[in-house]
Amino acid sequence: MSDLVTLLEVGGPLAALGGGAAYTRANHPQVYWSAVGLPLSTARLLGSYGSVMEACGLTVAPSRLRVLAIKAMTQREVRPVPPRRGLIRPTSTGLRVRLRLAPGQEPTDVAASAERLRHAWGVHAVYVTTVKPGVVDLRLVGYDVLRRVRMPRKPGGGFLRVPVALREDATPFVRDYHAVPHQLTLGATLSGKSMFLRHLIAGLASQPVALVGIDCKRGVELAPFAARLSALAVDPDQAADLLPVLIQEMEDRYDLIKARQGITPGTPSEEITSDIWGLPESERPIPVVLFIDEVAELFLTATKKDEQRRDEMVTQLIHLAQLGRAAGIYLEVCGQRFGAELGKGATMIRAQLTGRVCHRVNDEASAKMALGDIAPEAVDAACAVAPERPGLAVAGDTSGGWSRIRTPYLSLGDAAAICRDSAHLVPELPALKPFQP
Repeated sequence: MSDLVTLLEVGGPLAALGGGAAYTRANHPQVYWSAVGLPLSTARLLGSYGSVMEACGLTVAPSRLRVLAIKAMTQREVRPVPPRRGLIRPTSTGLRVRLRLAPGQEPTDVAASAERLRHAWGVHAVYVTTVKPGVVDLRLVGYDVLRRVRMPRKPGGGFLRVPVALREDATPFVRDYHAVPHQLTLGATLSGKSMFLRHLIAGLASQPVALVGIDCKRGVELAPFAARLSALAVDPDQAADLLPVLIQEMEDRYDLIKARQGITPGTPSEEITSDIWGLPESERPIPVVLFIDEVAELFLTATKKDEQRRDEMVTQLIHLAQLGRAAGIYLEVCGQRFGAELGKGATMIRAQLTGRVCHRVNDEASAKMALGDIAPEAVDAACAVAPERPGLAVAGDTSGGWSRIRTPYLSLGDAAAICRDSAHLVPELPALKPFQP
Protein backbone atom coordinates (compact mmCIF):
# COMPACT_ATOMS: atom_id res chain seq x y z
CA MET A 1 0.00 0.00 0.00
CA SER A 2 2.83 2.36 0.87
CA ASP A 3 4.43 1.69 -2.53
CA LEU A 4 1.18 2.66 -4.25
CA VAL A 5 0.95 5.87 -2.27
CA THR A 6 4.55 6.71 -3.09
CA LEU A 7 3.91 6.03 -6.78
CA LEU A 8 0.90 8.33 -6.75
CA GLU A 9 2.78 11.06 -4.91
CA VAL A 10 5.66 11.00 -7.38
CA GLY A 11 3.98 9.87 -10.59
CA GLY A 12 0.90 12.08 -10.27
CA PRO A 13 2.74 15.40 -10.42
CA LEU A 14 5.06 14.12 -13.15
CA ALA A 15 2.11 12.98 -15.27
CA ALA A 16 0.35 16.30 -14.72
CA LEU A 17 3.52 18.18 -15.63
CA GLY A 18 4.05 16.11 -18.77
CA GLY A 19 0.42 16.47 -19.83
CA GLY A 20 0.50 20.20 -19.22
CA ALA A 21 3.68 20.56 -21.24
CA ALA A 22 2.20 18.55 -24.13
CA TYR A 23 -0.99 20.65 -24.07
CA THR A 24 0.97 23.91 -23.97
CA ARG A 25 3.23 22.81 -26.81
CA ALA A 26 0.23 21.93 -29.01
CA ASN A 27 -2.00 24.90 -28.21
CA HIS A 28 0.36 27.64 -27.00
CA PRO A 29 3.70 27.02 -28.73
CA GLN A 30 5.02 30.49 -27.95
CA VAL A 31 4.57 29.92 -24.19
CA TYR A 32 6.11 26.44 -24.43
CA TRP A 33 9.10 27.81 -26.32
CA SER A 34 9.74 30.56 -23.78
CA ALA A 35 9.43 28.21 -20.78
CA VAL A 36 10.95 24.96 -22.07
CA GLY A 37 12.27 25.11 -25.62
CA LEU A 38 14.46 28.20 -25.23
CA PRO A 39 16.50 26.94 -22.23
CA LEU A 40 16.93 23.48 -23.76
CA SER A 41 18.02 24.73 -27.18
CA THR A 42 20.38 27.29 -25.64
CA ALA A 43 22.00 24.57 -23.52
CA ARG A 44 22.38 22.30 -26.56
CA LEU A 45 23.93 25.09 -28.61
CA LEU A 46 26.40 26.11 -25.90
CA GLY A 47 27.36 22.54 -25.04
CA SER A 48 27.78 21.16 -28.53
CA TYR A 49 28.73 24.16 -30.69
CA GLY A 50 32.28 23.09 -31.49
CA SER A 51 31.51 19.41 -32.11
CA VAL A 52 28.45 20.21 -34.24
CA MET A 53 30.40 22.64 -36.41
CA GLU A 54 33.12 20.05 -36.87
CA ALA A 55 30.59 17.35 -37.79
CA CYS A 56 29.02 19.71 -40.35
CA GLY A 57 32.38 20.48 -41.95
CA LEU A 58 32.28 24.11 -40.86
CA THR A 59 35.71 24.17 -39.22
CA VAL A 60 39.15 25.06 -40.56
CA ALA A 61 42.66 24.01 -39.56
CA PRO A 62 44.12 26.23 -36.82
CA SER A 63 46.89 28.66 -37.66
CA ARG A 64 50.50 27.82 -36.82
CA LEU A 65 50.57 30.50 -34.13
CA ARG A 66 47.48 29.00 -32.48
CA VAL A 67 49.00 25.51 -32.60
CA LEU A 68 52.25 26.72 -31.02
CA ALA A 69 50.39 28.65 -28.32
CA ILE A 70 48.21 25.66 -27.38
CA LYS A 71 51.19 23.29 -27.24
CA ALA A 72 53.23 25.72 -25.19
CA MET A 73 50.53 26.54 -22.63
CA THR A 74 48.45 23.33 -22.39
CA GLN A 75 48.70 19.65 -23.13
CA ARG A 76 45.25 19.37 -24.75
CA GLU A 77 44.65 18.26 -28.32
CA VAL A 78 44.71 20.87 -31.06
CA ARG A 79 41.25 20.85 -32.68
CA PRO A 80 39.91 22.49 -35.86
CA VAL A 81 38.60 26.03 -35.42
CA PRO A 82 34.80 26.69 -35.84
CA PRO A 83 33.38 30.09 -36.86
CA ARG A 84 33.61 32.62 -34.07
CA ARG A 85 30.25 32.78 -32.29
CA GLY A 86 28.71 35.99 -31.00
CA LEU A 87 26.18 36.44 -28.22
CA ILE A 88 23.04 34.31 -28.24
CA ARG A 89 20.03 36.62 -28.53
CA PRO A 90 16.70 35.02 -27.54
CA THR A 91 13.48 36.10 -29.26
CA SER A 92 9.81 35.26 -28.74
CA THR A 93 10.03 32.73 -31.59
CA GLY A 94 13.60 31.41 -31.40
CA LEU A 95 17.25 32.42 -31.16
CA ARG A 96 19.64 34.57 -33.14
CA VAL A 97 23.37 33.97 -33.29
CA ARG A 98 25.94 35.93 -35.30
CA LEU A 99 28.89 34.00 -36.72
CA ARG A 100 32.16 35.37 -38.06
CA LEU A 101 33.35 32.93 -40.69
CA ALA A 102 36.92 31.71 -40.82
CA PRO A 103 39.09 32.54 -43.87
CA GLY A 104 38.09 30.33 -46.79
CA GLN A 105 34.48 29.82 -45.65
CA GLU A 106 31.43 31.33 -47.30
CA PRO A 107 27.75 31.74 -46.28
CA THR A 108 26.61 28.96 -48.63
CA ASP A 109 28.64 26.49 -46.57
CA VAL A 110 26.59 27.36 -43.49
CA ALA A 111 23.29 27.42 -45.44
CA ALA A 112 24.00 23.92 -46.79
CA SER A 113 24.27 22.65 -43.21
CA ALA A 114 21.08 24.34 -41.93
CA GLU A 115 19.15 21.08 -41.74
CA ARG A 116 21.91 19.40 -39.73
CA LEU A 117 22.06 22.34 -37.33
CA ARG A 118 18.28 22.16 -36.90
CA HIS A 119 18.42 18.54 -35.75
CA ALA A 120 21.50 19.02 -33.60
CA TRP A 121 20.03 21.92 -31.61
CA GLY A 122 16.41 20.72 -31.50
CA VAL A 123 14.66 23.63 -33.21
CA HIS A 124 11.99 23.83 -35.91
CA ALA A 125 14.15 25.50 -38.58
CA VAL A 126 17.44 27.34 -39.13
CA TYR A 127 17.81 30.23 -41.58
CA VAL A 128 21.04 31.88 -42.68
CA THR A 129 21.34 35.51 -43.78
CA THR A 130 24.45 37.40 -44.82
CA VAL A 131 25.16 40.53 -42.77
CA LYS A 132 28.39 41.56 -44.51
CA PRO A 133 31.36 39.76 -46.04
CA GLY A 134 32.51 37.11 -43.59
CA VAL A 135 29.60 37.59 -41.16
CA VAL A 136 26.27 35.69 -41.15
CA ASP A 137 23.25 35.58 -38.88
CA LEU A 138 21.75 32.28 -37.81
CA ARG A 139 18.02 32.63 -37.08
CA LEU A 140 16.80 29.59 -35.15
CA VAL A 141 13.00 29.26 -35.13
CA GLY A 142 11.70 27.21 -32.22
CA TYR A 143 8.28 26.18 -33.60
CA ASP A 144 6.08 26.41 -36.67
CA VAL A 145 5.18 30.10 -36.66
CA LEU A 146 2.87 29.70 -39.68
CA ARG A 147 0.48 27.36 -37.88
CA ARG A 148 -0.99 30.20 -35.82
CA VAL A 149 0.16 33.50 -37.20
CA ARG A 150 1.00 36.26 -34.75
CA MET A 151 2.52 39.35 -36.29
CA PRO A 152 5.44 41.03 -34.48
CA ARG A 153 4.61 44.01 -32.28
CA LYS A 154 6.73 46.25 -34.51
CA PRO A 155 6.25 44.84 -38.01
CA GLY A 156 8.07 47.69 -39.76
CA GLY A 157 5.33 49.48 -41.67
CA GLY A 158 5.45 53.02 -43.03
CA PHE A 159 4.36 55.11 -45.97
CA LEU A 160 3.49 52.73 -48.82
CA ARG A 161 4.87 49.85 -46.72
CA VAL A 162 2.23 47.42 -45.44
CA PRO A 163 3.04 44.35 -43.30
CA VAL A 164 0.57 41.79 -44.63
CA ALA A 165 1.92 38.38 -43.62
CA LEU A 166 4.50 36.47 -41.58
CA ARG A 167 7.43 34.66 -43.17
CA GLU A 168 8.43 31.17 -42.09
CA ASP A 169 11.55 32.62 -40.45
CA ALA A 170 9.29 34.70 -38.13
CA THR A 171 10.03 38.03 -39.86
CA PRO A 172 7.18 40.12 -41.31
CA PHE A 173 6.48 40.12 -45.03
CA VAL A 174 6.13 43.79 -45.90
CA ARG A 175 4.53 44.90 -49.16
CA ASP A 176 6.82 47.80 -50.06
CA TYR A 177 5.54 49.75 -53.06
CA HIS A 178 8.76 51.77 -53.29
CA ALA A 179 10.87 48.63 -53.76
CA VAL A 180 8.28 46.49 -55.63
CA PRO A 181 5.86 48.82 -57.43
CA HIS A 182 3.68 46.15 -59.09
CA GLN A 183 2.68 42.68 -57.89
CA LEU A 184 0.81 39.61 -59.13
CA THR A 185 -1.14 37.57 -56.56
CA LEU A 186 -2.61 34.23 -57.62
CA GLY A 187 -4.72 31.75 -55.68
CA ALA A 188 -7.64 29.38 -56.03
CA THR A 189 -11.00 29.87 -54.33
CA LEU A 190 -10.71 29.83 -50.52
CA SER A 191 -6.91 29.91 -50.71
CA GLY A 192 -6.59 33.15 -48.71
CA LYS A 193 -6.05 35.50 -51.65
CA SER A 194 -8.93 37.73 -50.54
CA MET A 195 -7.50 37.88 -47.00
CA PHE A 196 -4.19 39.08 -48.46
CA LEU A 197 -6.07 41.78 -50.38
CA ARG A 198 -7.97 42.84 -47.23
CA HIS A 199 -4.75 43.39 -45.31
CA LEU A 200 -3.33 45.49 -48.14
CA ILE A 201 -6.39 47.73 -48.36
CA ALA A 202 -6.72 48.02 -44.58
CA GLY A 203 -3.03 48.90 -44.27
CA LEU A 204 -3.19 51.55 -46.99
CA ALA A 205 -6.53 53.00 -45.83
CA SER A 206 -4.90 55.11 -43.11
CA GLN A 207 -2.25 56.51 -45.46
CA PRO A 208 -2.48 59.50 -47.84
CA VAL A 209 -2.98 57.28 -50.88
CA ALA A 210 -5.71 57.06 -53.53
CA LEU A 211 -7.18 53.55 -53.76
CA VAL A 212 -8.77 52.50 -57.05
CA GLY A 213 -10.49 49.18 -57.63
CA ILE A 214 -11.49 47.06 -60.62
CA ASP A 215 -13.60 44.12 -59.46
CA CYS A 216 -15.34 42.32 -62.29
CA LYS A 217 -17.23 40.07 -59.86
CA ARG A 218 -19.84 42.83 -59.65
CA GLY A 219 -17.85 44.40 -56.86
CA VAL A 220 -18.43 41.71 -54.22
CA GLU A 221 -14.76 41.73 -53.17
CA LEU A 222 -14.04 45.47 -53.16
CA ALA A 223 -17.48 47.03 -52.58
CA PRO A 224 -17.25 46.63 -48.76
CA PHE A 225 -14.30 49.05 -48.89
CA ALA A 226 -16.15 51.62 -51.02
CA ALA A 227 -15.97 54.30 -48.30
CA ARG A 228 -12.19 54.53 -48.79
CA LEU A 229 -12.02 54.00 -52.57
CA SER A 230 -11.50 56.90 -54.94
CA ALA A 231 -12.92 54.89 -57.85
CA LEU A 232 -14.48 51.47 -58.40
CA ALA A 233 -15.34 49.61 -61.62
CA VAL A 234 -17.49 46.50 -61.18
CA ASP A 235 -17.56 45.13 -64.73
CA PRO A 236 -15.39 45.20 -67.88
CA ASP A 237 -17.40 48.07 -69.40
CA GLN A 238 -16.73 50.33 -66.42
CA ALA A 239 -13.10 49.21 -66.38
CA ALA A 240 -12.79 50.21 -70.03
CA ASP A 241 -13.93 53.73 -69.05
CA LEU A 242 -11.74 53.95 -65.94
CA LEU A 243 -8.39 52.85 -67.41
CA PRO A 244 -8.13 55.74 -69.95
CA VAL A 245 -8.68 58.17 -67.06
CA LEU A 246 -5.75 56.61 -65.18
CA ILE A 247 -3.63 56.81 -68.33
CA GLN A 248 -4.44 60.52 -68.65
CA GLU A 249 -3.63 61.04 -64.97
CA MET A 250 -0.28 59.34 -65.53
CA GLU A 251 0.49 61.50 -68.56
CA ASP A 252 -0.41 64.67 -66.64
CA ARG A 253 2.03 63.65 -63.91
CA TYR A 254 4.77 63.10 -66.48
CA ASP A 255 4.10 66.60 -67.81
CA LEU A 256 4.51 67.90 -64.25
CA ILE A 257 7.82 66.09 -63.88
CA LYS A 258 9.02 67.38 -67.25
CA ALA A 259 8.10 70.94 -66.30
CA ARG A 260 10.12 70.57 -63.12
CA GLN A 261 12.98 69.21 -65.20
CA GLY A 262 13.33 72.45 -67.14
CA ILE A 263 17.06 72.04 -66.86
CA THR A 264 19.17 75.14 -67.35
CA PRO A 265 22.88 75.62 -66.59
CA GLY A 266 21.96 77.20 -63.24
CA THR A 267 19.43 74.54 -62.10
CA PRO A 268 20.47 73.03 -58.74
CA SER A 269 21.00 69.27 -58.97
CA GLU A 270 18.50 68.60 -56.17
CA GLU A 271 15.72 70.10 -58.32
CA ILE A 272 16.26 67.60 -61.14
CA THR A 273 14.01 64.55 -60.83
CA SER A 274 12.73 61.62 -62.87
CA ASP A 275 9.72 60.68 -60.72
CA ILE A 276 7.17 62.32 -58.44
CA TRP A 277 9.27 61.65 -55.32
CA GLY A 278 11.79 64.25 -56.44
CA LEU A 279 9.11 66.95 -56.59
CA PRO A 280 8.58 69.36 -53.69
CA GLU A 281 5.96 68.03 -51.26
CA SER A 282 3.61 70.91 -52.09
CA GLU A 283 3.63 69.91 -55.79
CA ARG A 284 3.77 66.14 -55.41
CA PRO A 285 0.68 64.28 -56.66
CA ILE A 286 -0.97 61.74 -54.38
CA PRO A 287 0.11 58.12 -55.04
CA VAL A 288 -2.48 55.80 -56.61
CA VAL A 289 -2.75 52.07 -55.96
CA LEU A 290 -4.89 50.17 -58.48
CA PHE A 291 -6.36 46.87 -57.26
CA ILE A 292 -7.53 44.48 -59.98
CA ASP A 293 -9.45 41.44 -58.74
CA GLU A 294 -10.00 38.49 -61.11
CA VAL A 295 -7.89 40.03 -63.85
CA ALA A 296 -8.83 37.23 -66.27
CA GLU A 297 -12.31 38.77 -66.57
CA LEU A 298 -10.76 41.71 -68.41
CA PHE A 299 -9.44 39.34 -71.09
CA LEU A 300 -12.60 37.33 -71.76
CA THR A 301 -14.50 38.14 -74.96
CA ALA A 302 -17.69 36.94 -76.62
CA THR A 303 -18.04 39.26 -79.62
CA LYS A 304 -15.85 41.27 -81.98
CA LYS A 305 -16.72 44.40 -80.01
CA ASP A 306 -15.51 42.72 -76.82
CA GLU A 307 -12.21 41.88 -78.54
CA GLN A 308 -11.61 45.52 -79.44
CA ARG A 309 -12.40 46.61 -75.88
CA ARG A 310 -10.08 43.93 -74.48
CA ASP A 311 -7.20 44.95 -76.74
CA GLU A 312 -7.58 48.56 -75.63
CA MET A 313 -7.65 47.64 -71.93
CA VAL A 314 -4.64 45.34 -72.26
CA THR A 315 -2.67 48.08 -74.00
CA GLN A 316 -3.59 50.51 -71.23
CA LEU A 317 -2.59 48.05 -68.50
CA ILE A 318 0.77 47.54 -70.20
CA HIS A 319 1.30 51.31 -70.26
CA LEU A 320 0.45 51.57 -66.54
CA ALA A 321 2.74 48.66 -65.68
CA GLN A 322 5.65 50.03 -67.69
CA LEU A 323 5.38 53.72 -66.85
CA GLY A 324 3.24 53.99 -63.73
CA ARG A 325 5.96 53.72 -61.09
CA ALA A 326 7.58 57.08 -61.84
CA ALA A 327 4.14 58.70 -61.80
CA GLY A 328 3.27 57.13 -58.44
CA ILE A 329 0.72 54.67 -59.84
CA TYR A 330 1.07 51.09 -58.59
CA LEU A 331 -0.66 47.88 -59.66
CA GLU A 332 -1.92 45.06 -57.45
CA VAL A 333 -3.15 42.37 -59.85
CA CYS A 334 -5.05 39.36 -58.43
CA GLY A 335 -6.59 36.30 -60.04
CA GLN A 336 -6.92 32.54 -60.11
CA ARG A 337 -4.97 32.11 -63.35
CA PHE A 338 -2.84 34.46 -65.37
CA GLY A 339 -0.82 33.41 -68.37
CA ALA A 340 -0.40 33.36 -72.13
CA GLU A 341 -3.68 31.50 -72.71
CA LEU A 342 -5.59 34.64 -71.67
CA GLY A 343 -4.60 36.28 -74.92
CA LYS A 344 -2.31 38.84 -76.49
CA GLY A 345 -0.45 41.03 -74.02
CA ALA A 346 -0.93 38.86 -70.94
CA THR A 347 2.69 37.73 -70.65
CA MET A 348 3.90 41.27 -71.33
CA ILE A 349 1.87 42.55 -68.38
CA ARG A 350 3.12 39.71 -66.19
CA ALA A 351 6.73 40.53 -67.05
CA GLN A 352 6.25 44.00 -65.51
CA LEU A 353 4.83 42.64 -62.22
CA THR A 354 7.96 42.37 -60.09
CA GLY A 355 6.39 40.92 -56.95
CA ARG A 356 4.80 37.46 -57.04
CA VAL A 357 2.64 35.78 -54.41
CA CYS A 358 1.15 32.35 -55.12
CA HIS A 359 -1.43 30.84 -52.75
CA ARG A 360 -2.84 27.34 -53.15
CA VAL A 361 -3.64 26.70 -56.81
CA ASN A 362 -5.59 24.00 -58.62
CA ASP A 363 -2.83 22.91 -60.99
CA GLU A 364 0.93 23.13 -61.46
CA ALA A 365 0.56 25.34 -64.53
CA SER A 366 -0.91 28.12 -62.39
CA ALA A 367 2.06 27.97 -60.01
CA LYS A 368 4.42 28.12 -62.98
CA MET A 369 2.61 31.22 -64.24
CA ALA A 370 3.29 32.99 -60.97
CA LEU A 371 6.76 31.77 -60.05
CA GLY A 372 8.23 29.69 -62.87
CA ASP A 373 9.91 32.60 -64.66
CA ILE A 374 11.55 34.10 -61.54
CA ALA A 375 12.08 31.26 -59.01
CA PRO A 376 11.57 27.83 -60.62
CA GLU A 377 12.40 25.93 -57.41
CA ALA A 378 9.49 27.71 -55.67
CA VAL A 379 6.91 26.07 -57.96
CA ASP A 380 7.02 22.78 -56.05
CA ALA A 381 6.58 24.64 -52.76
CA ALA A 382 3.52 26.44 -54.13
CA CYS A 383 1.99 23.15 -55.33
CA ALA A 384 2.46 21.66 -51.85
CA VAL A 385 0.29 24.25 -50.05
CA ALA A 386 -2.39 22.34 -48.15
CA PRO A 387 -6.11 23.33 -48.34
CA GLU A 388 -6.41 23.26 -44.54
CA ARG A 389 -3.96 26.16 -44.26
CA PRO A 390 -5.73 29.11 -45.94
CA GLY A 391 -3.55 32.17 -46.25
CA LEU A 392 -0.36 30.15 -46.74
CA ALA A 393 1.49 31.25 -49.86
CA VAL A 394 4.87 31.38 -51.56
CA ALA A 395 6.29 34.86 -52.19
CA GLY A 396 9.03 35.43 -54.75
CA ASP A 397 10.75 38.30 -56.48
CA THR A 398 12.87 38.83 -59.55
CA SER A 399 16.07 38.34 -57.55
CA GLY A 400 15.26 34.61 -57.49
CA GLY A 401 14.61 34.52 -53.75
CA TRP A 402 11.41 33.10 -52.29
CA SER A 403 9.88 32.20 -48.95
CA ARG A 404 6.69 30.79 -47.46
CA ILE A 405 4.38 33.34 -45.88
CA ARG A 406 0.98 33.23 -44.20
CA THR A 407 -1.56 36.02 -43.77
CA PRO A 408 -3.24 36.37 -40.36
CA TYR A 409 -7.02 36.33 -40.18
CA LEU A 410 -8.81 39.63 -40.70
CA SER A 411 -12.60 39.61 -40.94
CA LEU A 412 -14.34 41.44 -43.74
CA GLY A 413 -16.28 43.49 -41.19
CA ASP A 414 -13.11 44.68 -39.45
CA ALA A 415 -11.46 45.61 -42.75
CA ALA A 416 -14.58 47.48 -43.88
CA ALA A 417 -14.72 49.31 -40.53
CA ILE A 418 -11.11 50.47 -40.97
CA CYS A 419 -12.03 51.85 -44.40
CA ARG A 420 -15.10 53.63 -43.03
CA ASP A 421 -13.05 55.21 -40.26
CA SER A 422 -10.55 56.41 -42.88
CA ALA A 423 -13.13 57.74 -45.34
CA HIS A 424 -12.05 61.32 -44.62
CA LEU A 425 -8.64 60.51 -46.13
CA VAL A 426 -10.04 59.95 -49.64
CA PRO A 427 -7.99 62.45 -51.71
CA GLU A 428 -9.42 64.98 -54.13
CA LEU A 429 -8.80 63.67 -57.65
CA PRO A 430 -11.32 65.38 -59.94
CA ALA A 431 -10.71 62.98 -62.83
CA LEU A 432 -11.84 60.03 -60.69
CA LYS A 433 -14.98 61.71 -59.28
CA PRO A 434 -17.35 60.08 -61.80
CA PHE A 435 -16.17 56.64 -60.69
CA GLN A 436 -16.24 57.20 -56.93
CA PRO A 437 -18.59 54.65 -55.31
